[in-house]
Amino acid sequence: MNRVAEAEQIVSQSLPRLPAEDCPLANAHGRVLRAEVRADRDLPPYDRVTMDGFALRSSAVAAGVRRFEVVGLQAAGMIPISIADDAHCVEIATGAVLPAGADCVVPYEDASREGNIVTLAPDLSVAAGESVHRRASDHRAGDILLAPGMRLNARAVAVAAACGAATVRVSVLPRIAIVATGDELAEVETPSLAAHQVRRSNDAALRAGLLAAGYHRVESLHLRDVRAEILTALRRIVAQFDVLLVTGGVSKGKFDFLPSVLAELGVEKRIHGVSQRPGKPFWFGMTPRHTPVFALPGNPVSAYTCFRRYVLPALRQMSGLPPAPAEYAVLAEPFAFAPDLTCFLPVRVESMPDGVRRAFPAGTNTSGDLAGLVGTDGFLELPAEKCEFPAGTPARFWSWA
Repeated sequence: MNRVAEAEQIVSQSLPRLPAEDCPLANAHGRVLRAEVRADRDLPPYDRVTMDGFALRSSAVAAGVRRFEVVGLQAAGMIPISIADDAHCVEIATGAVLPAGADCVVPYEDASREGNIVTLAPDLSVAAGESVHRRASDHRAGDILLAPGMRLNARAVAVAAACGAATVRVSVLPRIAIVATGDELAEVETPSLAAHQVRRSNDAALRAGLLAAGYHRVESLHLRDVRAEILTALRRIVAQFDVLLVTGGVSKGKFDFLPSVLAELGVEKRIHGVSQRPGKPFWFGMTPRHTPVFALPGNPVSAYTCFRRYVLPALRQMSGLPPAPAEYAVLAEPFAFAPDLTCFLPVRVESMPDGVRRAFPAGTNTSGDLAGLVGTDGFLELPAEKCEFPAGTPARFWSWA
């Protein structure tokens, strides 16, 4: 049986990188960038005015000139006017190109105007470059503005648009199949259940978690505990999908057909059993075409915990994202856990004024008590080497989000 760190390493070393594709920028939000985006010209591309007012020469003001004749009005998007000498200025709008011959802008509030004559306050001083966003002061043409390995958010999309990147190179969104197994499972909309039935919830939880993480090419289906049916369905799925998640049928009971079916399909088992609670029966393998297969326990808390601990980090890696920064919290109260297993402890987290996050244990009744997770924020990973964890103990925190 693998330890948690060993299981994490095995999964990480097994994963393929998803291929890349060109994506229209309008559809690129949330996608993972695979090729750099460079500035196609200086940013800003011209000396950009940052205040409404009058563009003139600072040297004229320094020489004592206080009256200027307005030679034109220039808005953003207009071809720039020029001023020929110290006695002239241009009325200018924010965003406009700084007129040729001018080197600063005096805001409206620092000047008065009568007709075409602008008068500055007697004690006003102005420096070259004032209220001007200089050309290339942000970035120069050719600078890398967006690097591969980032998820494109609204700000990054805006940068790509400013650089004329009508399409961007991104990771292909993986096709993910979720298979819920078990004769006891009934459809969610079933109005009344027999005593031996439960409604499908694992695949609903996993689908929601995938959607929240940006993976929306997801298909869910239910298979009965009939080996021939499982074999036929999985043969198709492993040939058509990039990732397979299965819940249930992974332990060692007489109706847990999954391990033997996967072996018959040529899926190489790399993990079966991890010294953790919940989720001890966790199974992982790779198909001959390098499709990762995650077989999660059927108990809802176990399935969702393993999904957060192993599946979401794996999808990040496959997509080309770096590992998420590790988060930590401290136990707000003592906790004891006797088995020689890593404990994934559901917790409710509060952030303190000093920046420390305190984690309050909120253990579920059993690993089938999915409703017990509703009021929690995630789980602490408590190492197997200890059984007593006093208040103040720091531990790795895994947020459900």
